[in-house]
Order: sequence, then C-alpha cells, then structure tokens
Amino acid sequence: MLVTSRSAAEYHAMFDLAPEELAGARVLDCCAGGSSFTAETPTFVVAADPAYAAGRSVLAAAAHQGRVDGDRMIEDNADRFEWTWYGTRSRRTAMRVGAVERFVADLGARPSRYVAAALPDLPFADDSFDLVLCSHLLFTWANQFDQRWHRRAVLEMARVARREVRVFPLVLQGTGEPVPFLPALCEELEAAGHRTEQRKVPYRFQRGANHMLIVAGSSARV
Repeated sequence: MLVTSRSAAEYHAMFDLAPEELAGARVLDCCAGGSSFTAETPTFVVAADPAYAAGRSVLAAAAHQGRVDGDRMIEDNADRFEWTWYGTRSRRTAMRVGAVERFVADLGARPSRYVAAALPDLPFADDSFDLVLCSHLLFTWANQFDQRWHRRAVLEMARVARREVRVFPLVLQGTGEPVPFLPALCEELEAAGHRTEQRKVPYRFQRGANHMLIVAGSSARV
C-alpha cells in the first residue's frame, strides 16, 4: 500500500488553483493518499482512496513509509528532479511531515470526509462535485495502467464533476518520460464530448512535469 502525503500548498501549485475557484466549491481529491488538502481547505472537500479501508494507525504508518519510499525514488533518479519550487530538500521534508500529521489528525476528527474508493469506479452520484483533482496516479503509473484503464478513470471522474477534472502530472514516475498514449487518449475524450486542455502550472519538481490535464465536466461538455 503506497500512501503519499502532499500539502495544500503543493496542491495549489500542482493544479494552479486560484482562491476564487475553491470558494464555495465541492471538491473531490481522488486517490488522495495521505494528502492534507482536505484537512487544510476550508471549502467542502472529500478525499477518496482505497487505502482508507485500513485503520487510522495503519494509514499513519503507511503515510510515513510512503515519504521514505518517495525520497528513495527521488535519490534513484536524482538527475530528473529540481528544487527551485521547494527551495531546499529540508523544506520539502518539513512540508511532507506536516502533511502527514494534519492528514492523520483530520482523519480522526472527520472520518466521513475520507471515503474508501478506487478508480475507475467511484461511489458518488453524477455531478456530485464541482471540481475533481487527481494527483500522481493517472499517467504517473502508465507503465502499469493502460490507455483503456485511463480512459475509464477519466470518464468516471468527469461523470461526478460538474465543472472540470484536473490531473497532474502527465509523465511517468521516476524517469519523467512522456506517456505515449496521452495524445490518443485526449482524442478519445474529445470524441466523447469532453473538451481537454494541457495547461502549464507553477509547480516544478520532476523535470518535464509542469503541465496538468484539464477535462471538462458535465456542465461544460461540447
């Protein structure tokens, strides 16, 4: 079970989130892992991840281990990462440790905000959320999940998103290599009526990973 923890500050940069986009919005953080975005965001956010079926203590341990495993992956591919956004390695570590602590505390305080669910099948009604965010699952693991799985996953997120879906990053984990089927997948989504856009974001860490995919939700379909 891989559980990674990212802070709300990282989410704001990865998904280029403006305050007015979040004001009054219902947001789904899909396959959120140990992210503290739900804990730190004053608007209504639901986090979904299959790992939430485990107990709180198990998740806390997995989140801490996920940080260790992530650091090891970065060291193994050191030439593929840059530290401009974080400034220093110690600042990134502090952000991740703080994210774990806030996640574990919020999981205990508001367990209903954390739903055990996995793509490509979500237990939510159509148009349940204004915005759906997906960090470091789609495309990151394209060497394990094929184009068909990605299409099902994106369409499922679009089903529950009234406004739009945002996915980051668009490259493979570790190496940062491009995903070969991304252009064809976007064509399939457009053919299904979902406008797509690849937008540059202010977050920079993995080299070449500074774009997110935006997919129109139900209210913005072509």
